[in-house]
Amino acid sequence: MKNIIHKTAAVLLGSLVGFQSCSKFEEINKDPYGANADQVQVEYFINNAIINSQMDPHIAERVFVLYWTTAGRFSSGGGISSGGYNDGWSSDYYGRSYMASWLSAINSAIQIGQQQIEAGTAPEYTPNLVQVARIWRAYLMSELADTFGPIPLDAFHGDNPSYASLQDVYNFLLSELTDASTKLDLAVSASSISRFDPAYGYDFAKWQKYANSMRMRLAMRLSEVDAGKAQAEFEAAAALPHITTAADMFQVAEQPGWDGLTGVMTRTWNHFNISATLNNLYLGLGGIPSADQLAASYADYIKPADYVGIKYDDHFAMLTNAPTAGYWFDGLPNSIDPRAYKIYAIPGDESNALYPTYATLDNKRNLMSEDGSVFKEVNLAYTWNGFANGAWGTRGSLNQVYSYPNGTPRLNNLFRNSDNKRIFFAPWESYFLVAEAALRGWSAPMDAQAAYEAGITSSFEHWGVTSYLSDYLSSTDYNMTGTSVSWGHTAEPPATHAMNFVDGYTGSAGVANIPYPDNDLYEGGAVKNDQLTKIITQKFIAQAPWLPLETWNDQRRLGLPFFENPAVEDPLVNMPDLNQSNYMDVSIRFFPQRVRYPSTIPASNPEGYDSAVSALGGPDDVLTPLWWAKQQ
Repeated sequence: MKNIIHKTAAVLLGSLVGFQSCSKFEEINKDPYGANADQVQVEYFINNAIINSQMDPHIAERVFVLYWTTAGRFSSGGGISSGGYNDGWSSDYYGRSYMASWLSAINSAIQIGQQQIEAGTAPEYTPNLVQVARIWRAYLMSELADTFGPIPLDAFHGDNPSYASLQDVYNFLLSELTDASTKLDLAVSASSISRFDPAYGYDFAKWQKYANSMRMRLAMRLSEVDAGKAQAEFEAAAALPHITTAADMFQVAEQPGWDGLTGVMTRTWNHFNISATLNNLYLGLGGIPSADQLAASYADYIKPADYVGIKYDDHFAMLTNAPTAGYWFDGLPNSIDPRAYKIYAIPGDESNALYPTYATLDNKRNLMSEDGSVFKEVNLAYTWNGFANGAWGTRGSLNQVYSYPNGTPRLNNLFRNSDNKRIFFAPWESYFLVAEAALRGWSAPMDAQAAYEAGITSSFEHWGVTSYLSDYLSSTDYNMTGTSVSWGHTAEPPATHAMNFVDGYTGSAGVANIPYPDNDLYEGGAVKNDQLTKIITQKFIAQAPWLPLETWNDQRRLGLPFFENPAVEDPLVNMPDLNQSNYMDVSIRFFPQRVRYPSTIPASNPEGYDSAVSALGGPDDVLTPLWWAKQQ
């Protein structure tokens, strides 16, 4: 125990900048290296673990941005979305952050708190702090496991831990959340140390709700591999108090700087362009006209509902199952989910107070001819597009538009200045989990439709767009993937829908039959508008932009919502099963399933690494599915 205290005190000292509301050094132990277990204060370790796990810009860029937002399809980008990975990024996240800091601090909080309780030296609130630490540890371990796969359960009991299977990890996490929630004494106050809890200020009733909500989330993760366990755990958790209001949301305030509280989306060179996946879900969904959402000055840019854009099939990738492959949309959509304009900025719209002006970007780019001359100058301003990732080959080499930061909508400044709150669990997620559970026939506190509509309502309230709610909930308009909003509207879309276009090379008008894409991962591709697809579509949209790991988890678990394949104009070296003969098919081999373990693990702990790969059940590869994921 003495070594644990000494090592963790060193971490604590190195993280003093991260202590929200604890700026005076004298408030910390005067000699932390000489402190014993009775002198160390548990709340410091919890505060350290929560704040630093928000991810400083170095870690955030590598994990939240380059792994999660691309794998979870909030942002466009290559890398992991095409099967790639970076060992340095993984090593930084897994080693420096988790093993050396976040989990070390939270484990020390538990161990030291328990020792103080046993010694009779603990304040009245310390037993509750131990339960809070167990709850946060469960989240941290779930984040690590959902990213990599099998993880150690005994990482702090030796230098070379063994790795547990994901089934054992999830059983442990569910048990921890259950026990910790039950043991919280809500009659105890910890108001004197509330400043050391950046999420809930040690409101233990809210921590209990978070524990139960996390249990619901993790239970549902098992729905496809252990339905009985999933149902039993979910029903038990959902019967208890859980997050249902904005006041109970688990979120942590950001602050400018370069530490754990710096916003995860603040680096100016990360542009967060909208993904084709999210764009296809937004377009047309809910039937709310852009003209009703935007000022009259935008009217000239809004296109008719049956218009798909300008066809440039020699300049835009064609070898992808994205429904509008080959088209450039030269205006604003006729109708779109009203949350889209709240999160993403229209290219060139500098009248928007939240327009991302951190970089000077042109509104004109070129499509080139093969001889190097300019074929067409394209005006990017007041357009709305989302392009498939992947290898664009020769078409991409002639196109200065698709990969240009101002070529598609970018995340607006609301999320770029470290003056927001990072959301970890919101009420809409509880409602969508309940809706899915009720749809499965499990015992739930609400019926499926009521929970589904409550989830949408909660999200609309968060974004301030409730004026559109009634029309949105009753809409039978399909988005670009063939899904509508209305719970009772389950009619499948036709195979294609006719849309007008302009040939970019001849200027002539034409009519194209745009497909509603088949998602072979779900019901053999035959179902696009059933109620589970609606739930997961709305859950995906509501989680943007804060919870990309959860959208990736749902796609891996269910194959929902529809993720378009990366373009294969050139071969994808890290995704060899996707090629020019099968790009219209959908397979789990076409999407990342996990992050490879960092090379530091086999180098330092070969036996542990062997146990991890054995528990994984496949090669240590980006395309190896996790235990709870869809395996077909």
